[in-house]
Amino acid sequence: MNIHSFLADGDQQLSKCKIVSNITYKTHAQRKNDGGKSILGDRYLRSCALSSAQQGDYTEAIALLSQLISRHPHNAIDYNNRGLIYFQSGKRQKALSDYNTALKLNPYLASAYNNRANYYAACGELAAALADYDQAIDFNPRHVRAWINRGITWRDLGQYEEAIENFEVAQLFGQLEGHIWAERGRTYHLWGDWNCAIADYRRALTQLPFLNNSKDITGYRLRLQLENWLNELLSQSAS
Repeated sequence: MNIHSFLADGDQQLSKCKIVSNITYKTHAQRKNDGGKSILGDRYLRSCALSSAQQGDYTEAIALLSQLISRHPHNAIDYNNRGLIYFQSGKRQKALSDYNTALKLNPYLASAYNNRANYYAACGELAAALADYDQAIDFNPRHVRAWINRGITWRDLGQYEEAIENFEVAQLFGQLEGHIWAERGRTYHLWGDWNCAIADYRRALTQLPFLNNSKDITGYRLRLQLENWLNELLSQSAS
C-alpha cells in the first residue's frame, strides 16, 4: 500500500469548540452541583478532550469523552469522536467498536462512515473502505475528506483515473487544497505523468503548513511526505 494520510473526521461540535490549553481536568476530580449536573458542561468537556488529543494526551481525551458517553449514552457523535481518538492512539479494535455503535445510533452520520472507512483502509480492507466512503458521500455529497480518502483508496487499487476524478471533485469545494494537490500529484507520480506530478507537488507546498502545527498535524506530516516524493521524482528526472 502507498504511504499516505487518510483524513479523519471529528464532530463539527468538537472541532469548532474553544481550545483549552495548559489545563487538564481529570474526570474523578469533577464536582457535582446541587442540581446533580457536572460543573463542567458538555461543550466544555468536548473542548478539553480536543485540547488533550491535540497535545497527544489520548488517555485524558478518551476519559473525557467516556464521561460524556456516560452522560449521554445515545449520542452517536461522542462515540464517533472517541473512536477517532482510539484510532489515533493505535487502539483500532476499540475505534471500530465505537464507530459501529455511532452508526447504530445514527445510520446517517457521514463522518462516522468516513472514519470507519479509514479503519478499513488502514487494515488493507479496501473494498470495505470504498463502501463506507460511498456511504459518507451519499449522505453528504460535500464531504471533502471522504472524496479525498476515496481517491487515495482507488489509487491504492491502481485505479488512477478513478482517483484523479475523486480529487478533482474534491477541488470544487475549495477546502483542504494542499491535501488535494499532494494526493493528486502522488497519483500522477505513480501513473508515470511526472510533469503533472511535479506541478501538483509544488502547488501543494504553497498550501501545507511549514511547522509542526497542532492544529494541522495531518497537513504537516503530509508536507514531510510530499517533500520526500518530490525529491524522489526530481532525482529520477535528473538521472
